[in-house]
Amino acid sequence: MSHYLRVINKSFSNILGENGMLHTFINNNKVHLVRNNLIPRRLYSTSNSVNLENHSEKKDILYGSVEVEIRSGEPAVLLSYEWFASYAAKQLGIKIGKCWAPQKPHHHRLTLLKSVHIYKKHRVQYEVRTYFRHMIYERLTESTMKTFLEYIQRNVPEGVSLKVSKKSFMNLPAQLTDHVPSVTLK
Repeated sequence: MSHYLRVINKSFSNILGENGMLHTFINNNKVHLVRNNLIPRRLYSTSNSVNLENHSEKKDILYGSVEVEIRSGEPAVLLSYEWFASYAAKQLGIKIGKCWAPQKPHHHRLTLLKSVHIYKKHRVQYEVRTYFRHMIYERLTESTMKTFLEYIQRNVPEGVSLKVSKKSFMNLPAQLTDHVPSVTLK
């Protein structure tokens, strides 16, 4: 057991080996630990085997849309990252909504004196341009969204910031369901 470090909770155990590689094997709804070899020669079943049937008790949250806003000083980097995120979404079977960018970047200008004390006529002007891109992904479950967002967040290029906005579907609270008439669709 000294080769392994337990990471996540009881419902699903991910095991990290000493070299940082993930070693789990799923067979017959059980998770088995595998030794630190790159190609496992034999399968070790331990007392830490977890039944995966209990994992399905929790229901996934449904998200109507997830909007990802990226910003950077370089428009070419944003275009490349948008292509990467869209390709990853296609591979995961996520429906891609609208992808767009504003025509003009956000300009932040700062005017300063050249000299610290005098010569008010002589000034220097600095400008920072921030480019934006928006990507909307539609109809996601919570598990798919977490997997997708973790993947694209780990691969964010240098100098790019990422902002995620989620819109989920929820049931009406019990206080409101009494006052709202029920409507059935034909």
